[in-house]
Amino acid sequence: MNLPNKLTVARLLLTVLFVLLFYLPFANRVSCALLVFLLASFTDYLDGEIARRRNLVTDFGKLMDPLADKILMGAALVMLVAEPREPLRLPAWTVIVVLAREFFVTGIRMLALNKGAVVAAEKLGKHKTFWQMITVIYFMAARASAEPAGPGGGEPMMQWAAGAFEHYWFSPHVFGYFCLGMMVSLTLISGLSYFIKNRALFQHGEKG
Repeated sequence: MNLPNKLTVARLLLTVLFVLLFYLPFANRVSCALLVFLLASFTDYLDGEIARRRNLVTDFGKLMDPLADKILMGAALVMLVAEPREPLRLPAWTVIVVLAREFFVTGIRMLALNKGAVVAAEKLGKHKTFWQMITVIYFMAARASAEPAGPGGGEPMMQWAAGAFEHYWFSPHVFGYFCLGMMVSLTLISGLSYFIKNRALFQHGEKG
């Protein structure tokens, strides 16, 4: 297994750790989960760069790299839906839209493979992924900054950032909803774009 594929597997393992951190009862668990998410996201960038520069693109990487990305992002969004406090909790319908789009595009890719075609990635999809990451990082950082002190009375790791999220323009009610709007809009637009560009896959073959 080459280095890019090892990084992909590492991202899957980091996703498991990321989810566990939300449930383990210790101080600064959300802050630690945020650090793990950032590290996992960096491996996504790193494995792609290494694979392209060293010509290490493999069938395993083509399958597992985007799948690992979707698992990581899906896990993060679902965890943020479970946040009990408003306005740090993501509306469930926004996550449903994101997950439905991912399943839909994956279905298009599978249909294309069955017909011997390849569906290339689009710039819109990359912009969608960017805003998904920004949204997750923003809401996780806001949640981490509001973490209570630990049993020993120590200060929360992200307490220094709490004041930034109280500023009107950077608050969850303003910047947070802007991120959500961008994420959902690009999710819908990119999904529609995939369908329009690949609508021929859904057409029946002509009868002889």
